[in-house]
This record gives sequence, C-alpha cells and structure tokens, in this order.
Amino acid sequence: QVQLVESGGGLVQAGGSLRLSCAASGRTFSSYVMAWFRQAPGKERELVADISWSGAFLVYADSVKGRFTISRDNAKNTVYLQMNSLKREDTAVYYCAADMRSRWHNPELWGQGTLVTVSS
Repeated sequence: QVQLVESGGGLVQAGGSLRLSCAASGRTFSSYVMAWFRQAPGKERELVADISWSGAFLVYADSVKGRFTISRDNAKNTVYLQMNSLKREDTAVYYCAADMRSRWHNPELWGQGTLVTVSS
C-alpha cells in the first residue's frame, strides 16, 4: 500500500515561488498516475495538475498553466509541484493524490495536505 506525505507549503509573497513535494512509500509508486489538488477556503477541491506514470503526459488547470510545473522522480518515489508567479488566489491547502487510472473524482490515495498562503 502506498502512502503519500506532502511537504513544502508555507507563506510566500505574491509573485514568489514555492516547490511542493509528495513522497510516497511503497514499491508501486511508478504504477500510479499522480496529481496535485487544492482546496481554498469555502471552495471545492480542484485538480491543479496530473502526470502520467512515465512523466510524458501532463495536464494542468487553466488557472495555473504557464506558472506551475508538475514533475516526478520515480527513483525517489516523489512528485513535485513547482509554483512560480504565485497569486493570492493560489492560497489553498494542496493535496497530493494517486490513482492507477486517473479516476480523479475518487482517487485511490490522498496525502494529508500542505497549506500554501500567498500574501499581497
């Protein structure tokens, strides 16, 4: 069974950058499609980006295209979210998720979340 642990959240000024990491335990990490979601206060959880098991196929929400980059290192069992040009509206709890078939309406695994706060 794979478990997910996020890190890298924090407080950053608008225009700044952060890199989130999601470390996975277990031997089957490379079999999973990985994703980052976020949930802002009072809003529903939304998909930010996902990445195929090989890293060849990437999907981004329109709101983060050109600013965020998802990547993975299967040798380190880790997926990353590089966030640049952060805006106040990026403030949210960011969650890592994993699913073998990209069933993002109800993924197999969730991390505990990491808070990102963007100040003006």
